[in-house]
Amino acid sequence: MLDIKRDILPLKNIMYRLALRITLNSQEAEDVVQDVIIKLWKQQSGGGHIDNLEAYTLRMVRNLALDRQRMKVNQTENIDGMDFSGTSSVEDTIEQDERIDSIRQAMAQLPEKQRIAMQLRDFEGRSYKEIADIMEISEDQVKVNIFRARQAIRQFIVNTF
Repeated sequence: MLDIKRDILPLKNIMYRLALRITLNSQEAEDVVQDVIIKLWKQQSGGGHIDNLEAYTLRMVRNLALDRQRMKVNQTENIDGMDFSGTSSVEDTIEQDERIDSIRQAMAQLPEKQRIAMQLRDFEGRSYKEIADIMEISEDQVKVNIFRARQAIRQFIVNTF
């Protein structure tokens, strides 16, 4: 039987980061995570066996976040929690903030499969197999999506900076 405290709550931060990368809005990401936890809580009485709970949960987060994005008309681009305390001056901080915002915008423009695959691989450190399970695609498709995403971001950086 699924125990929410033991099995699901340790995944909450990973779920939040994935939802945040998809929605680009911290409040919306929190809502997605909460909705997934509620769905899992309701499913726990069903007694069905889940082979890979983490992949199953992240797939639910991905699907719900994408569904919400499709229904949402105006998309906000707000990612909180960036720390730039190591910069030396105000001008450097402003310049670095502008570069990071530009790269975020470039990532937001990537096709959703590329953006999600890149998030899971480069920011979450997931294996290709785990990403394939979460996204319900083959490992080869995961590798292609990550390659294309990195190539697009690299090209954006070369052209912009």
